[in-house]
Amino acid sequence: MKKNKNFIESFNNAINGIIYTIRNERNIKFHIAAGVLVLILSFFYRLTKIELLVVCLTIAFVIVCELINTAIEVLVDSFVHVYHPKAKVIKDVAAGAVLISAFSSLIVAYFIFFDKLSISLEVGFQRLKQLPALITVIALIITVIAVLMLKALFKKGSPFSGGMPSGHSAIAFAITTAIWFWTENAQVTLFCAVISLLVLQSRLEAKIHNMLELAAGALLGFLVALLLFQVFYT
Repeated sequence: MKKNKNFIESFNNAINGIIYTIRNERNIKFHIAAGVLVLILSFFYRLTKIELLVVCLTIAFVIVCELINTAIEVLVDSFVHVYHPKAKVIKDVAAGAVLISAFSSLIVAYFIFFDKLSISLEVGFQRLKQLPALITVIALIITVIAVLMLKALFKKGSPFSGGMPSGHSAIAFAITTAIWFWTENAQVTLFCAVISLLVLQSRLEAKIHNMLELAAGALLGFLVALLLFQVFYT
């Protein structure tokens, strides 16, 4: 096995492992979607720092268990090509770990959110409307997740270099769109748009992306930020 040359390569390989799991395991798609939903709901209710930390760690725990389960399945399948009872036991135990983590997450969700469900969603929306920075962070998180999933779908490039769509382009235009809504200042927005175009130019000149990939990324980032600000921000 070739050793990673640098930190960026190690990071890319780690993301490739996550993408492999997302691409091949149905359960982790559900876990990620549920995790994103729970994080969004967390911002509607007044979670303390400790509660938010517990929620984040619980989501990470479930996803890590799913990643380990996938790694064990791939390892077993690589060495055992016919049915073997002990191979089945290994897979069942790994799946059991995922099941326990999922049940644990439900328990955590119950204790943290049950008493807060009496707060109406309208109050949560009003609170979120007053926090454009928070909407921006949510938009960036959703944009990054969407980019990684689309790259996994198109199977081209690495998570942080090349491929369809361009992650740099998506993030740049998501930020520009957020600043447009946030500041309502044409000059500031134009300045950010110019910087975003320079980001696109640098990726194009370096031959990391083509125009279609850059345009797709820009459109993705713009639409994600636009949708969130249209729904949550006034």
